[in-house]
Amino acid sequence: MEHSLILLLFTVLLLLTTTPGTLSQPSPAVAPAPPGPTNVTKILEKAGQFTVFIRLLKSTGVANQLYGQLNNSDNGITIFAPSDSSFSGLKAGTLNSLTDEQQVELIQFHVIPSYVSPSNFQTISNPLRTQAGDSADGHFPLNVTTSGNTVNITTGVTNTTVSGNVYSDGQLAVYQVDKVLLPQQVFDPRPPAPAPAPSVSKSKKKKEDSDSSGDDTPADASFASRNVGSLRDAVSFCFMSALLGWFYL
Repeated sequence: MEHSLILLLFTVLLLLTTTPGTLSQPSPAVAPAPPGPTNVTKILEKAGQFTVFIRLLKSTGVANQLYGQLNNSDNGITIFAPSDSSFSGLKAGTLNSLTDEQQVELIQFHVIPSYVSPSNFQTISNPLRTQAGDSADGHFPLNVTTSGNTVNITTGVTNTTVSGNVYSDGQLAVYQVDKVLLPQQVFDPRPPAPAPAPSVSKSKKKKEDSDSSGDDTPADASFASRNVGSLRDAVSFCFMSALLGWFYL
């Protein structure tokens, strides 16, 4: 009995000291922080060994273009990133010999304006169009073929392979390549096609043929002159013969 009374008093005290709203509530789940903007140069810096390519991305302004494309639209981007050792394989003075426009074209030639996953390389249509522009032969053609797990790239000047997957998030794919991709228009320009010869209209050609047929050549004029002289001599001889004959009659 005494035990029950103590339990009842404890229950009453607990109810009196507990007010609505003071009971502990489960804390709400913290929402994950939104991901930061995609930055190609930071991705390459984190990967390492792309110092020269990063410098050229920044100096040509292509890095800012990529930043805007990736963060202001849903368009995908694929980048073939040459390592520092790839640039070391270029002939000395190659980069310094390029104009500012050619440097921009060189870096844009490493960028495809769409997302290409590793499996897409097996079914992709050639030539690929890069951000450098025209993919026709002699300009900026880029062809990709596969052999087993190997991805081969040819530009008409450079033949190389994809040596690693640096980054991929469904919108941006970055692949490492073993050589700098050299476009034909910059490093193997084709001479312009010769202009077609002007065509001569039929009426003009006919008139020229008619005019030429009416002209006497020097040989024809000389021949005619000799014939006229011979005829004149023959007539004179006949006339003199007739006159002498009449005189002696």
